[in-house]
Amino acid sequence: MGAILVAMPKHDDSERIARMIRGSDIWEDVFICDTGSEILRRIEDMDISLVLCTRRMCDMGYEELYEYMPAATNMLLLTKDNRIDLFSSNIVVLQIPFKSADLINSMRMLLPEGYRRRSAKSARSVGDKITIDKAKMLLMDRNNMTEAEAYRYMQKNSMDMGRTLAETAHMILSLGGG
Repeated sequence: MGAILVAMPKHDDSERIARMIRGSDIWEDVFICDTGSEILRRIEDMDISLVLCTRRMCDMGYEELYEYMPAATNMLLLTKDNRIDLFSSNIVVLQIPFKSADLINSMRMLLPEGYRRRSAKSARSVGDKITIDKAKMLLMDRNNMTEAEAYRYMQKNSMDMGRTLAETAHMILSLGGG
């Protein structure tokens, strides 16, 4: 499945939108581009399903960018201008300012059906990731393991005990005094 590219005039705006996407149930393969030419390079090198951009990037407008994009790639145009005449069904306009839910719903319209995460369980919470990292560090420090060895040890114990990786990490931390 393809990735999502975000290109806004201000890098901070691109970061904020990328965080919104990653925090939703939409796939997490989100990359930030600063120019239209960078978008086109990424499209050549990667499978891209959706480009989020504004009307004008520093090196080209959205019309020129669209001309060079493959037909299977959709565009979500973020703009304040409500007078834009669309010339393609692959482009959807979202008025700025917008709500996070409006952004996600617009993206869902443009992305293939199977583009969503498989289940809510498959996505680890930030807290679980931190716990797993702490347990790996504890194993690495106390047992002179590499990061890969510590992760594999936790993974194997999780499978053997029928627990999640996060539950095993909690157990390691409680037993290790971490």
